[in-house]
Amino acid sequence: MNWLDISSTAFIIAFFLYCAAFIFYAVAIGGKRWSNRDPEAHNRRWGRIAFATAILGWAAHLTFFFTRWAGGGHIPTSNMYEFMTFLAMAIMFAFIIVHLIYKNNLLGAFALPLVVIIVAYASVFPSEVQPLIPALNNYWLKIHVTTAATGEAFFAVGFAAALVQLLRVVDFSRTDKKGRREQRWTEFVLFFMVIIVGFLVAVFGFRAGGYEAKFQQESVSIDQQGVEHSKVQTVEYGLPPIVKPYNSEKLSMDAFLGMKEPLFEAPSWMNGVNAGRKLNTVIWSVLSGLILYAVLRLISRKPLAARIHPYLGDIDPEDLDEISYRAIAIGFPIFTLGALIFAMIWAQIAWSRFWGWDPKEVWALITWLFYSAYLHLRLSRGWQGTRSAWLAVIGFLVVLFTLIGVNLVIAGLHSYAGA
Repeated sequence: MNWLDISSTAFIIAFFLYCAAFIFYAVAIGGKRWSNRDPEAHNRRWGRIAFATAILGWAAHLTFFFTRWAGGGHIPTSNMYEFMTFLAMAIMFAFIIVHLIYKNNLLGAFALPLVVIIVAYASVFPSEVQPLIPALNNYWLKIHVTTAATGEAFFAVGFAAALVQLLRVVDFSRTDKKGRREQRWTEFVLFFMVIIVGFLVAVFGFRAGGYEAKFQQESVSIDQQGVEHSKVQTVEYGLPPIVKPYNSEKLSMDAFLGMKEPLFEAPSWMNGVNAGRKLNTVIWSVLSGLILYAVLRLISRKPLAARIHPYLGDIDPEDLDEISYRAIAIGFPIFTLGALIFAMIWAQIAWSRFWGWDPKEVWALITWLFYSAYLHLRLSRGWQGTRSAWLAVIGFLVVLFTLIGVNLVIAGLHSYAGA
């Protein structure tokens, strides 16, 4: 039995079931406004269908996880592809728990797109099973990564509820300075999510077209004895190279919109053979996101947040506030154990020190401190409602940077994410 083939099939099934569940949740929420007979019955019926579909998707995702574990010989959390797929599965687990407690269909309409985006983002990375490097070949990997991801998953559900809350309570008819500021920042959060979707559209679009560019880069390093060492490496691009690697020459490059040469070179202070490619990816993400956002704005003919706002009029923002807080309160101790305590134990075993100020360690600490401040302000200072929702949203943006920015942009001991 080929476990990896079963795993790949289960992963595809899970993705499409998640997409279907999101559509059903959208029908439950949006169709409620158009149902003339019994809007509440319509919401409950389609909500049950959506939740059942989401459960089936999660079952397929579990099948992917365990069959990949059986076929690969180790828990599939060792690279960026495996970790992001596990995170998506953990977010679904957190969503199921919170949904069973509060039974709020609107949460599914925002949590499922987040899962779909993360699953699609995971598919950007190489999916081949890779042998474990020595630092990862330890059972503390299983404990550290799974608990940290589970904590982040509950933060994601808290983010989804908080974002819905903001879209519900922000008054888009206000023209005063404070009102416009709230509208702009709410729109910016949606724009940030569109940027991620734009990145996925660009990557899969050029991948489907078979785009490729290659550069040869020479790097020089000096060891402790003052001896120079020269190293030549090949860097492959899957997106048209607006930025080429520093101190490199072109080996091959497919033309794109008349562009046959990169527009400029990565700065010398950007370390690493892949620094230019990463900067190029960031530029393409922003460009694709801007184009996608412009198209959505043309379709909606108003800010996206203002377009969504009318559909949330019958939702109690206090319920969303409670859901967001409870999800974060559940995730915080799990994240504390996984991202700090268990991580320190693993670091001592892998690198013979509990703490080394590695970028991933620093940002995990920043994330923990931020959510500590959130809980302190919530419990001790009475921060509820809009202020609490903004903290939940900002906190998850910090989590996303820790997962994406630190792994892919900042070089460190955790830079084993895959090309």
